[in-house]
Amino acid sequence: MTDATATLAAEIDMLDYGDVTVLPEYIDANGHMNVGYYTLLFDKALDLPWARLGIYSQQLLKSGMSSFALETHLTYQRELKLGDKLQFKLFMLDYDAKRVHYFLQMYNAQAGYLAATCEQISICMDMNARRSAAWSETARTNIEALHALHKQRPRPAEVGRAIGIRRKT
Repeated sequence: MTDATATLAAEIDMLDYGDVTVLPEYIDANGHMNVGYYTLLFDKALDLPWARLGIYSQQLLKSGMSSFALETHLTYQRELKLGDKLQFKLFMLDYDAKRVHYFLQMYNAQAGYLAATCEQISICMDMNARRSAAWSETARTNIEALHALHKQRPRPAEVGRAIGIRRKT
């Protein structure tokens, strides 16, 4: 790993997502943020680190490539209400030549609690062939650097969770 890729990985850890706030249109009849907006906000939160890694769709499309989500698993930990400010944290869990497996955490920035998590796998796509393709060398190098930094950390407890009703034995 070069100094530049190590620096890039460290920068991604320190990203400021700006003023992301729970807006009135995100609130449902229960008086909290509707489930659909968690997905929207997690997707928007990916734009910043993906742009730094060189795998953001707007960058890739210039070369005829993009990235598609293959699978997503969300958990809802605590409610978010109107006006709550949000912060995100990204963990690069794994990768290969075509895919990335990552985990996002959404925090209530004011109160500091974990509100939700999103585990996802995305794939690089050749938009002309509409088939999977390998990440560019630059993107793969950046992904590898971020993964090297993140694999030293404890995995969040929600990673790999299965859905189902838990029964007492």
